[in-house]
Amino acid sequence: MNKKQTSKSVASKASDILRDNRYGAKAKSVAGSALSQTKTGKKK
Repeated sequence: MNKKQTSKSVASKASDILRDNRYGAKAKSVAGSALSQTKTGKKK
Protein backbone atom coordinates (compact mmCIF):
# COMPACT_ATOMS: atom_id res chain seq x y z
CA MET A 1 0.00 0.00 0.00
CA ASN A 2 1.36 3.40 -1.00
CA LYS A 3 1.21 5.78 1.96
CA LYS A 4 2.30 8.88 0.02
CA GLN A 5 -0.40 11.51 -0.45
CA THR A 6 -0.62 14.43 -2.84
CA SER A 7 -0.88 17.81 -1.08
CA LYS A 8 -3.99 19.96 -1.47
CA SER A 9 -2.15 22.59 -3.52
CA VAL A 10 -0.77 20.02 -5.98
CA ALA A 11 -4.17 18.33 -6.23
CA SER A 12 -5.78 21.67 -7.02
CA LYS A 13 -3.28 22.38 -9.81
CA ALA A 14 -3.72 18.85 -11.17
CA SER A 15 -7.47 19.38 -11.26
CA ASP A 16 -6.98 22.64 -13.19
CA ILE A 17 -4.77 20.83 -15.73
CA LEU A 18 -7.38 18.14 -16.30
CA ARG A 19 -10.06 20.75 -17.00
CA ASP A 20 -7.89 22.93 -19.26
CA ASN A 21 -7.80 21.99 -22.94
CA ARG A 22 -4.41 23.66 -23.45
CA TYR A 23 -2.59 20.70 -21.88
CA GLY A 24 -1.73 17.52 -23.74
CA ALA A 25 -2.41 13.89 -22.91
CA LYS A 26 0.90 13.37 -21.08
CA ALA A 27 0.31 16.31 -18.74
CA LYS A 28 -3.22 15.10 -18.06
CA SER A 29 -1.95 11.61 -17.35
CA VAL A 30 0.48 12.94 -14.75
CA ALA A 31 -2.25 15.12 -13.25
CA GLY A 32 -4.57 12.13 -13.03
CA SER A 33 -1.89 10.13 -11.27
CA ALA A 34 -1.41 12.92 -8.75
CA LEU A 35 -5.15 13.09 -8.07
CA SER A 36 -5.37 9.34 -7.62
CA GLN A 37 -2.98 9.72 -4.67
CA THR A 38 -5.04 12.45 -3.02
CA LYS A 39 -6.74 11.77 0.29
CA THR A 40 -10.50 11.76 -0.31
CA GLY A 41 -11.65 12.19 3.27
CA LYS A 42 -14.04 9.26 2.93
CA LYS A 43 -14.01 6.64 5.66
CA LYS A 44 -13.45 3.05 4.62
